[in-house]
Amino acid sequence: MTLTKNIILLIVVLIISLTISFLMIKKNEKNEKTISQPKVIRQPAVAGSFYPADKQELSGQLEAFFKKTKTVEMTGKPRILIVPHAGIVYSGQVAAWGFKQIQGKNYSRIILLGASHQALFDNVAVDNEGLWQTPIGKVIIDEDFANLIIDKKDNIIADKNPFINEHSLEVELIFLQKVLANFKIVPILVSNPSDRLIDLLAEKLAQNFDEQTLLVVSSDLSHYPPYETANLADEETIKGILSGNKDVFEKTIKTVENKNYPGLETAACGHEAIKAALKTAELLKIGDFQKIKYENSGSVSGDKSRVVGYVAIVASSEKLLTAQFLDEEGQKEALKIARNTLEDFLKNKTVPSIKPKNQDLLQPLGAFVTLRNSGQLRGCVGEFEPKEPLYKVIQKMTVSAASKDMRFIPIEASELKDITIEISVMTPKRKINDWRQIQLGKHGVVVQKGLNAGTFLPQVAHQSGWKLEQFLSHLCTEKAGLSSDCYKDPSVSLFVFEAQVFEEE
Repeated sequence: MTLTKNIILLIVVLIISLTISFLMIKKNEKNEKTISQPKVIRQPAVAGSFYPADKQELSGQLEAFFKKTKTVEMTGKPRILIVPHAGIVYSGQVAAWGFKQIQGKNYSRIILLGASHQALFDNVAVDNEGLWQTPIGKVIIDEDFANLIIDKKDNIIADKNPFINEHSLEVELIFLQKVLANFKIVPILVSNPSDRLIDLLAEKLAQNFDEQTLLVVSSDLSHYPPYETANLADEETIKGILSGNKDVFEKTIKTVENKNYPGLETAACGHEAIKAALKTAELLKIGDFQKIKYENSGSVSGDKSRVVGYVAIVASSEKLLTAQFLDEEGQKEALKIARNTLEDFLKNKTVPSIKPKNQDLLQPLGAFVTLRNSGQLRGCVGEFEPKEPLYKVIQKMTVSAASKDMRFIPIEASELKDITIEISVMTPKRKINDWRQIQLGKHGVVVQKGLNAGTFLPQVAHQSGWKLEQFLSHLCTEKAGLSSDCYKDPSVSLFVFEAQVFEEE
């Protein structure tokens, strides 16, 4: 009997062992299959037409362009580069002047933004995976950054199709490969976007922009007036770009195109992409725009009857400022708006209609409103990525802090005389990859994993006296409902932001 039991036990053990081995083999086969699957590679669409397909010939031509350029003096680091995208025989020299200004600089990410010449669509298209190939080599797409930009509900989508035959971004890539090393790209195309979608794209770009990011905008200027007419039309368009203001540029384009210049079909073929770049510059407070080089195709081909204009423009800044904070008068008006809103809501259950005097209150900035009764917290609610002006965000957050903070019972009108208001105006949040980049007291922090998310404002560090790891542990557990070391988990997203904090006296 004992022998029989031993035999049965041995058979069971063998079956279990064989099953485990089989499952491990299948798992390894699956992993090997996954690992061996090649990345999606976008093949060059215009090699051999817009530029030479032979690597040595292409490199020689690009080097010849760069020998005729020089670096110009500018304020700070280049953040945005606007360059042409025609066949390099025509626009290559102007493009080289632009790319010369970033040669050898420290960029790990290049956002390539252009307008589609091949397809018509209302969304923003982002290529979010794989590699791009040129005769010079392959460049990897920054998939993490691309996926931060994508937002289906806002019509910013992952779509490779518009990029397949499009030349405007590919032509810029060959120049980038000659002047930079170890960078990734984020290809983005627009076609027929709404003005609101342009603003949303700019907000996404600004929120995730950092010191190692460069925005390259691909656009030619006038199409196809005579040589002298192109010079006149392009001069006006360039002034519009150099304003650094999206609205000014848009008005300029309309003015130029309504002047009925002979032969003029468009003032700038990539004007929608330029608009997005200018809005991004406004949000990041990049104000130093410089014309580096201008000419049109008549200067190269000798045919001045029907030309295309080309310009290289660089926008630079000493450092990235992600918001225009409020001056003293703006702060006073913001607090008055919050106070009037709170009083109307608590007494009459209405929200007053307000037209702010301070223009900075019209910025689409996030804000937290904190309410205290005799120094004790009674409500604190905020919004990071509003689709409305700051003054409306302040009104909405004031009402929410008074009535919707689930930690407290709603505030009563009888408490009004004891309530003080604090407002934190926030820069757009940006993603970081290492928690050690966080500067206590300067940065507010957001942790997010799936539906679990938590936020600490910058002033929490001063108020609590916590060190960085304590600060983050409390954020993970108390605000996000995650483990105390969640900030070290690669699957957890970390964002930082800065805030201007002011309160009633």
